[in-house]
Amino acid sequence: MENLGFNHYNLRAPRPLLEALRAFYCEVVGLRVGARPALASFGYWLYAGEQGVLHLSEAAPAEQRGGPPAGTFDHVAFTCTDCGGYRALLERHGVAYRVARVAQTGQVQLFCKDPAGNGVELNFSADRA
Repeated sequence: MENLGFNHYNLRAPRPLLEALRAFYCEVVGLRVGARPALASFGYWLYAGEQGVLHLSEAAPAEQRGGPPAGTFDHVAFTCTDCGGYRALLERHGVAYRVARVAQTGQVQLFCKDPAGNGVELNFSADRA
């Protein structure tokens, strides 16, 4: 038995928020809409390279409630290149972010929120920052 690694994560939301999430993750984070099987609910699979890393699914009316779901999810992290380019992109889209640096490795991290309030971390290695 072996865990082979990360596959994907899924966000469920009403259609208007789902569209805002798709736009954010494609236009700001740099994922792209890709192939998705014909499933019972509406949605998108967003890809980083050849891997469908984020599944967006429309929440059924019974699942839609007033506030965000309670849970322990804090953020998702992506490995990126061109930190300056991403900072400019976040600013063009009016996305607030904070910068953190990991002194031991030289890694630079940009932290922001998606339209649903989920945390997003963009990571740049010392040679990519």
